Amino acid sequence: MNLKSGLMKILKTGPGTSVQDLGRSNLSHWGIPISGVADQKSACWVNHLLQNRKESAVLEISQPGLSLSFSDPTIICIAGASALVKLNGKETHPSGLIYPESGDVLEIGPFYTGARVYLGIKGGFQSEEKLSSKSWYQGITSLEYAKKGTELPYFAVPSPFFPFYAKAKWNTSWFEKTELEVFPGPDWDLLSKQEKNLILTHRFTVSSLANRMAVQLQDLVPNSLPELPTNPVYPGTIQLTSGGKLLLLMKDAQVTGGYPRILQIEEESQWILAQKKPGDQLEFSLKRP
Repeated sequence: MNLKSGLMKILKTGPGTSVQDLGRSNLSHWGIPISGVADQKSACWVNHLLQNRKESAVLEISQPGLSLSFSDPTIICIAGASALVKLNGKETHPSGLIYPESGDVLEIGPFYTGARVYLGIKGGFQSEEKLSSKSWYQGITSLEYAKKGTELPYFAVPSPFFPFYAKAKWNTSWFEKTELEVFPGPDWDLLSKQEKNLILTHRFTVSSLANRMAVQLQDLVPNSLPELPTNPVYPGTIQLTSGGKLLLLMKDAQVTGGYPRILQIEEESQWILAQKKPGDQLEFSLKRP
């Protein structure tokens, strides 16, 4: 397929819209986070339908109210949170492939379920690559988040194309469950039996303190854990502070931390966590390695 350059322009956006791919690996010794898509299942779904490479860069959208335009014809796909999607003011079914033409405007309105929408484009977004990744991160790429007027390059698809009218159904039930599977962390056995029981039987609530670095839970876990030296941490690490706060680390988390690492979230459960918004419920199911 002969592809030429096009530009997608952000006309309006809430906070937290960024370009992400599968992130940066083997750089934690330099203090560089992994970054990348928070919900890999949704991102890989859109790239699969677009017949892109699974590591192709997508747009991660964390708030409703996005509006953008296309300079040239292309093919896009949307997955993740269930949301109201309009093309040129007309509601369109977000499942399957969408075929914007030159000058078309796409809007993403309220989220019905979930916390992050993923927009993929044919060939992937062709934004700058730093340290073998296009994932935006402050201090590494020129942008951390998109703002009004941001332009994202892509490979245009010359029309006329031959659209597929069948719609692959995107099912959100997998991330609507409350259970996260976890493994014991390095400091799990420093907890008392009562503290462990509370963590594994309580249903927690996601607080408003949630971003790409970490999700904090509202409910406190009183504990008598000792102070510990700084140790490596990873996306999915659950830390417990002396004040009882549970911190669930996300893709942009720091690479070291001093709080006890009591649990590690299984990878697919990390994708479920990425789709939880403030007020949602969570509970932990312990697995043994």
